[in-house]
Amino acid sequence: MALTFIFGMFFDGEWDFLLEIILRSLVMFLLILVMLRISGRRGVRQLTLFEVAIILGLGSAAGDPMFQEDLPIVHAILVFLTVILLYKGITWLSAKSAFVNKLMEGDPLVIVRNGTFAVTEDNVDNFSKMEFFAELRNESVEHLGQLRTAVLEIDGSISIIRYAPKELRYGLPLFPDDYKEIQLTEQVTGHFACMLCGRIETVIRPNFKCPTCGRCRWTHAIRTEYH
Repeated sequence: MALTFIFGMFFDGEWDFLLEIILRSLVMFLLILVMLRISGRRGVRQLTLFEVAIILGLGSAAGDPMFQEDLPIVHAILVFLTVILLYKGITWLSAKSAFVNKLMEGDPLVIVRNGTFAVTEDNVDNFSKMEFFAELRNESVEHLGQLRTAVLEIDGSISIIRYAPKELRYGLPLFPDDYKEIQLTEQVTGHFACMLCGRIETVIRPNFKCPTCGRCRWTHAIRTEYH
């Protein structure tokens, strides 16, 4: 009885329809590839939010006909054609209108300017600092003092401009071994970085608030050359 129940959870005995599901899945998968090819899809890391929405729409249209017997594949094809035509139309409008382009894709976000974060409490929700740290580490950036500018592009990629070696500054460390809060019991001197915005101070004391972002979490700044 138990085995019959378990078997019934996975199979309903309609073997012909199981084969139909396999064929439907193959057809829909091929249709997705064809439609993505027609739309001129780029790499995943180059997709904008608008293009991600298009991909989700295609995926949703493709999923149901794969296993629902009462949904003809031609219905999914009509959805595909509608979505692609919509995409092509909005893409054309974006090329003609700066307003539409900004509405659909947004603007690049300056993350680092002159060795410190340009992102503070007002727009900190627009990016994940830890993810950004990881992206910079992948570019062999050890601290913010190595960077003149870093921009988060609309497709999610990172563009960076480094300081020349003789222009290096003290900066907020990006690697976990150095990115550690220091506990203060008295006033100290040296080079210290705000752990939110990266502002550098040479004299700090307990509960000293960063003049830029208002936080009072500090770590030791470093000034190593990039490799």
